[in-house]
Amino acid sequence: MRPFHLFWAVLALLAGCSNGAGTHSPTATTEIHQPEAVSGHSRQLGWRGERFAVATANPLASEAGAAMLRAGGSAIDAAIAAQMVLGLVEPQSSGIGGGAFLLHYDGRQSVAFDGRETAPAAAGEDLFLQADGKPMGFHKAVIGGRAVGVPGAVRMLETAHAEYGRLPWASLFEPAIRLAELGFPVGQRLHALLQADPYLRLDRQAAAHFYDHTGQPVAVGSTLRNPELAAVMRRIAGEGSRALHEGEIAQAIVHKVRSHPDNPGKLSLGDLAAYQPQRRLPYCSGYAPPQPTAPRRYRICGFPPPGSGAIAIAQILGILGNTVARSLSLADPQWMHYYSEASRLAFADRARYVADPAFVAAPAGSWHSLVAPDYLAARAQLIKADSSMKVAAPGVPEALTTQQQPSMPEQVEYGTSHLSIVDGLGNALAMTSTIEDAFGARQMVRGFLLNNQLSDFSFLPRDDRGLPIANRVEPGKRPRSSMSPTLVFDEETGELVLSGGSPGGALIIHYTAKLLLATLNWQLTPQEAIDLPNFGSLNGPTLLEEGRFPPVFVDDLGSLGHEVSQIGMSSGLQAISRGVRGLSGGADPRREGRVVGE
Repeated sequence: MRPFHLFWAVLALLAGCSNGAGTHSPTATTEIHQPEAVSGHSRQLGWRGERFAVATANPLASEAGAAMLRAGGSAIDAAIAAQMVLGLVEPQSSGIGGGAFLLHYDGRQSVAFDGRETAPAAAGEDLFLQADGKPMGFHKAVIGGRAVGVPGAVRMLETAHAEYGRLPWASLFEPAIRLAELGFPVGQRLHALLQADPYLRLDRQAAAHFYDHTGQPVAVGSTLRNPELAAVMRRIAGEGSRALHEGEIAQAIVHKVRSHPDNPGKLSLGDLAAYQPQRRLPYCSGYAPPQPTAPRRYRICGFPPPGSGAIAIAQILGILGNTVARSLSLADPQWMHYYSEASRLAFADRARYVADPAFVAAPAGSWHSLVAPDYLAARAQLIKADSSMKVAAPGVPEALTTQQQPSMPEQVEYGTSHLSIVDGLGNALAMTSTIEDAFGARQMVRGFLLNNQLSDFSFLPRDDRGLPIANRVEPGKRPRSSMSPTLVFDEETGELVLSGGSPGGALIIHYTAKLLLATLNWQLTPQEAIDLPNFGSLNGPTLLEEGRFPPVFVDDLGSLGHEVSQIGMSSGLQAISRGVRGLSGGADPRREGRVVGE
């Protein structure tokens, strides 16, 4: 039996016999908003192959990506084809009206393509303040045009394709156009989310597309066509991103945003035309799992600011490595205690420091000051073995010379979609895409939904002293994101080890950290890692996936002072690993993902 497999089997058994919460069950005061509702659990068997693999949130998207690879395309070609299908078949999560982070490896080096949305030029820091100076409620701000940012996914993908694509741009849209015209079968997840959402029906175009005359959502198994979106994609296929950012489609977007009767936004034609994706250096850090008999070091690369995930994950792993948690397992409540405390410390730093680097200076002159070994060792010393700190304070990296801005207040953050691809040409990528909340701003234009990405900014721009919060709204600024597309390499050989990531709002950080811990520390396959229960903390309650931990486990955490909330943590992890036995892939049983390859 491979290392850790006995533990994994025991944990699965414990989870299966858990029928409810312990005495420390969630209460109304600790409710955690989820990006997308739980819609079921479908067992995944995992996947193995040798040539290439495509892991996405929907089988139709995975098939579209694999078709590009079979035709001689690259990982970028496959990602574009898959993403266009995802925007059609899971419109609640991503699409051409949103943004994306793409991490790409060409066999020699990695690059980060930033397609994050930007704030309109007319948007100010008071965008989400009411007349009384208090922040708006989340959905009051989101439903309509106010929170719509300049979409960046298509233009970013076009930029990446110009450098790494092999197939013609237009050919990459053919699978999505065909599905949009002929229709695709509605799945249980889309149906359930449409049924649960109270706002999408308020938009006339969305209501006509997704609901019948009685207000009921399209039925599971029914065929849903989207000829308007097919027409838009034909335009983009023939004209490139200009078809979306200029001309009549851009005019339709701006009209929709600015003419909303209750909550108009500030997006302009000039904003759309001027949008430019950014090419960045990945945020990489070294990592050595606790494997004394066969030490192996890794280089974990993620997305730099405005992404916050790579920094937070590196902090969590580094802090854990400075504690006794190194020798404990997930089945031990003491391990969960240390993980939750490390998470609180990481999220405290995230709330204070991380924002768009074009607007905010890195602490101590470098974002890597937050993962410096001495700094993480000092943060780890704040963890007590016998009691939870409950809420952590941000740290102060050594030689910090920048003015300490106040921390961003806790705020709801919503969801996304993720895909991972390894081709047969030496390329690999991890891409996370989003329109933010489920169904975004609930505004449909020409068959696609607009994002509400500006709500990832701090609604409150300044603290009580008038000091500015790093992640406040500013013209042209990119909001902070938890999206965590991740590539892992063997530090000695430079070879690719893993591509992975997840949707899930701020919980993306924990879902991805779980994947890394399970594959690198505990030597599980991607599917085994994904199947493990979810957990984490956003610097508040300790969060456990509902029904996956036995009551005694929950009670033991409570005895350490943890306020435990058991919730439906609907991750959507996709991952592909490469090893001596070839490729191995996994898709999250909590959603509808699939790995396809050869």
